[in-house]
Amino acid sequence: MHIFNYYGFYSGSYYPRESNVSGELLVAQVSHYADELLRHAIAVQFVESASFNILRNLRYYRQREKDVDGAMEEIKALRRKIAKTQNVPELMGIEGNIRKVYYSAWQAIINQEIDFEKRVKRPPDNMINTLISYVNSLVYSSCLTEIYKTQLNPAISYLHSAGERRFSLCLDISEVFKPLIADRIIFSMLNKNIITEKDFEKEANFCYMKKEARQKILQAYDLRMKETVKHRDLGRNVSYRHLIRLECYKLIKHVMNDKNYEGFKIWW
Repeated sequence: MHIFNYYGFYSGSYYPRESNVSGELLVAQVSHYADELLRHAIAVQFVESASFNILRNLRYYRQREKDVDGAMEEIKALRRKIAKTQNVPELMGIEGNIRKVYYSAWQAIINQEIDFEKRVKRPPDNMINTLISYVNSLVYSSCLTEIYKTQLNPAISYLHSAGERRFSLCLDISEVFKPLIADRIIFSMLNKNIITEKDFEKEANFCYMKKEARQKILQAYDLRMKETVKHRDLGRNVSYRHLIRLECYKLIKHVMNDKNYEGFKIWW
């Protein structure tokens, strides 16, 4: 059970006592976090795949005559620096710059008039930041649900630092899927005018969504997670939700030295 507060912001999760426990996997997870080289190798894959998926979104809208060419070229240049990074903080700097450029292209992608110059999280200060925070939280909670179905420990991460009172591995995995799930839902609902400025209320220092708007997004999110695609390796249809679990299994194989992890990349 994932808890969101009155304003639609993620508060926390309740889940049953762990039943899928593996001491061997836990030790392997920790060792890959403690070793800077091993941690960096996994973190690189998260950023490589997330930025690739961002480019796929931009390519989609370029084909629909949106002016995103400049952003695409900047992101391609930044992506070439990913493999040259020496540590995780340097890598996160590249990731942050890629996101900054990507968000700058949203003015061209979204048909509505929007006031969106930079990403603000705590608290979100306008319609777009509120939408991003809310839908990203849904992706985050879905990642936690799928991690729980495996033997991975959600508190041990690689791109984001493992910290107190947070499931940071969910943040890692959600980076890969936010362009596919969260961003595409936001673009679709705004460009179809399903969500507009009227669905938000702004107070002194933050902006939040009305209940009716959150319900619309939850419906769209649930439908999206049930959508299926033909998996090119498995040869069968899998849901978006199951794609997240498959990512967990790939990470398990990596830390158990079975098969090197390669982050999910949109292939359609």
